[in-house]
Amino acid sequence: LCSDTPFQQTGREAKLVMKTSKVIWYNGEMVPWEKAQVHVMSHALHYGSSVFEGVRCYDTNNGPAIFRLEAHSRRLLNSAKMYRIPVEFSLDEVIQAQIAIIADNDLKSAYIRPLIFRGPGSIAVDPGDKCSNDFIIAAFEFGSYLGAEGLENGIDTCVSSWTRIGSATNPALSKAGGHYLNAYLVGEEARRNGYDEGISVNDKGLISEGSAENLFLVRDGVIFTPPLSSAILGGITRDSAIILAQDLGYEVVEQALPRELLYTADEIFMTGTAAEVTPVRSVDRLDVGTGKPGPITKALQAAFFGLFDGSTADKWDWLTLVEKQPEDLG
Repeated sequence: LCSDTPFQQTGREAKLVMKTSKVIWYNGEMVPWEKAQVHVMSHALHYGSSVFEGVRCYDTNNGPAIFRLEAHSRRLLNSAKMYRIPVEFSLDEVIQAQIAIIADNDLKSAYIRPLIFRGPGSIAVDPGDKCSNDFIIAAFEFGSYLGAEGLENGIDTCVSSWTRIGSATNPALSKAGGHYLNAYLVGEEARRNGYDEGISVNDKGLISEGSAENLFLVRDGVIFTPPLSSAILGGITRDSAIILAQDLGYEVVEQALPRELLYTADEIFMTGTAAEVTPVRSVDRLDVGTGKPGPITKALQAAFFGLFDGSTADKWDWLTLVEKQPEDLG
């Protein structure tokens, strides 16, 4: 478990400060950033009844392009469905709104945050149809979640004392706001004790994921990753990494993984919209391999970031160019 003995933290910026943009898409309309407000009695504020996404827009040679926009949008609507939160906007409207928020804010590289949440109207845990169902999409400049140094040289991690929530408790495949209290405990414990990130296990003691990232291990040239049944979020970047790895000729195996493999892996890396593809250089103060990013991790990083500078062909139509704002969403 994460030790209480602190040591110097490296690789992660001390604080991620949010940069404001001009407007936020709010229930179908663009409103000034500072006026996009909610009531203090909103159901989501009291009970965590919200679902959200994290989506990245990259500044490519062809202009701003959103990475796997449709996949993220589908997962958002599926998350709302699992929690039975009605959404009045179609998949295409959700997609077009995210294109519009980049265009209206004149952004080239950005993090997009769609959020569907229950508003005010009832204090009951199950509000029925008494609360509003609100939808916002924000976009703003955003750097490396685990630090630029971490992307290059790897991060230090620990196995958390907190167990990852399971599907018998919450629908773990839903990206719901309330689930991230569990993620907060995992990450906070790690950083409080001097690590860059925490790794959780599920209720069976098997490897699950990081606080906000999926996890991959490399042993003898084969890439392993926990399956969906290990209480992980079905990450879009995780899926992309699997496809890219297979395209590079690597074998990828999804299977339940015991914790001790973290200490004997040749390489470990994490994936996520915010984390992108980040190497792990140590777990519980034990070096992963040589203690430096390994060749397979570096190859996957190159393939992933190559999608945005053109050195990796986008064979899968993952990039949606932001050309102009749709008139009907202005």
